Amino acid sequence: MDLARLRAETPGIDRVLHFNHAGGSLPPQPVLDAVLAHLQREAVSGPIEAGQAAAPALEEARAEAAALLGATPREIAFTGSATQGWGLAFAGLPLAAGDRILVGRQEWGGNLTTLQRAASRTGAVIEVIPCDDTGRASPEALAGMIDDRVKLVSLTWIGANGGLINPAAAIGRVARAAGVPFFVDASQAIGQIPIGVVALGCDVLIAPGRKHLRGPRGTGLLYVRQGFLDRLDPPYHDARTAAWTPDGPRLQDSALRFEAGDFPMALRLGLGAAIRIARGLGIDAIRARLDGLAQGLRGRLAMIPGVTVHDLGVERAALVSFAVDGVEPAALRQRLAAQGITIAVNGVAYTPLDMTARGLGDICRAAVSYLHTEAELDRLADAVAATRS
Repeated sequence: MDLARLRAETPGIDRVLHFNHAGGSLPPQPVLDAVLAHLQREAVSGPIEAGQAAAPALEEARAEAAALLGATPREIAFTGSATQGWGLAFAGLPLAAGDRILVGRQEWGGNLTTLQRAASRTGAVIEVIPCDDTGRASPEALAGMIDDRVKLVSLTWIGANGGLINPAAAIGRVARAAGVPFFVDASQAIGQIPIGVVALGCDVLIAPGRKHLRGPRGTGLLYVRQGFLDRLDPPYHDARTAAWTPDGPRLQDSALRFEAGDFPMALRLGLGAAIRIARGLGIDAIRARLDGLAQGLRGRLAMIPGVTVHDLGVERAALVSFAVDGVEPAALRQRLAAQGITIAVNGVAYTPLDMTARGLGDICRAAVSYLHTEAELDRLADAVAATRS
């Protein structure tokens, strides 16, 4: 990795010490260039005309996204966010009274809210897959829960409030053997760990562009396995997703049935640029660097008296969750922000089941990037330690 070049291509790198990459990363200049160039084309040519001219570039971005996930371009839809993609796919899944939905303990709060609303309307029930001794969703426990009433297994691969990585492929094998639909929320996984949808055995996978991919906010990816497509009936359509015919609508025979015709072309071209950068660096190389940096930060924080690191799991991601005795997380965030250091504060709403089970409230989260240096990890740790004095 040419770290000097990557940092030089990131306009914000010298303005802020950013440790909120799990919320949204600092975008690189090539991404900004792609977005701004298309907006300029829209200004001088007209948005529709500029979009038509850029259609081949958009399909190149779709091919890049498919390659990133180990999918085919026909299985990829662009969305406005990961939440939108998950909601579109889930809304197309029929449910009835007595149906069971099984979720991991780290399930994203937004997904859970959607599930709760659906359960209240249909009479379906939501059950939590037990964790093993390390805090991960247990494939063995899941296997013991499966029966003919289970209509969905939903797993957030990496929880928003810690570095724990769930055994998604092992969970997928159980779901696939039982013929149960398997949804994966890869919001914190994409861009930082390798993803292969075939190995995962998932029917649906969603991810945003703004986090570890370093793409624009307002972008997301929805993967729908081709063989699963006709089991989903999207909640709404337009002339692009389902063409009108005298005999009824003709749905797209690809994931495009989830992709509305009116969308921010500039942002999606920016996402394509971000994916090209990630693939060029190599996700394996990114993962190795992030793992070293995250372990280094956990070690530094754990050595500070009064600091507790709250991460669980055997294999961990680049999200480091911690708390400082006697300092409210929001107050710590403010103190660090005054020094030009950004972290996140997450609460129960982000991962309600996990936080409640562990008796945690608000916690601090520092998410590292492959852009960070060892000196920057020292600076964050020193700033956290100073709050104890």
